[in-house]
Amino acid sequence: MRRRDIFPLAIHNLSKKRLRALFFCDIAEKFLMMFRFLLSTCAFFILTIGAMNAQYTGVNWMSLEEAVAAQKKEPRPIMMDVYTQWCGPCKMMMRNTFTSDDVIAYVNKNYYAVKFDAESNGTVSYQGKTYSNPNWNPNANGRNSPHELSRALGVNAYPTLVYFDPEGRVITPIPGYKTPAQLELYLKFFAFEYESGLQQAEIQSRWDAFQGSFQPSFQ
Repeated sequence: MRRRDIFPLAIHNLSKKRLRALFFCDIAEKFLMMFRFLLSTCAFFILTIGAMNAQYTGVNWMSLEEAVAAQKKEPRPIMMDVYTQWCGPCKMMMRNTFTSDDVIAYVNKNYYAVKFDAESNGTVSYQGKTYSNPNWNPNANGRNSPHELSRALGVNAYPTLVYFDPEGRVITPIPGYKTPAQLELYLKFFAFEYESGLQQAEIQSRWDAFQGSFQPSFQ
């Protein structure tokens, strides 16, 4: 027999069981390779998402209902940023002030931060009452009707920061664009100097003293 005929003859003499075993072994090997690829891909995405979350250093925004619920577990004051979609100073404040590392660190440590679109559609529950926007127009181009909650909080201009005490009661709305240093004044006063239940004269006295000696440090 010629040498070149030995290999084809050997293959020809393999039993059907042997061929079937080789076939399934080949499939199993390919399946294992595919499984390893999918496993490594999943691991890559998990690590990537974890790294993205670890790198996020923005303000921890939440809804008013979430903030009030969080107060029951860990009392803190609430800072609510009331804005609208068309408000230029609102966008500037979001871009220039709420991206400050000093503001982010201080707010996340000492406050629950809420963002609220004053012309949004939907319901918000606060202190046993449900607020909505019954005149909201889905076809409006630009300004829309104000939400009942924004009116109840005394918001008449945008942006306005509404401060709540650690029990969820409204302290006061502060209208207007604020730089990080300007915002620092209010953040630190309402976090540590303000006390609920004081007479207005005492609150004003504390505010005057605090404002007079305040030295901003936020950048």
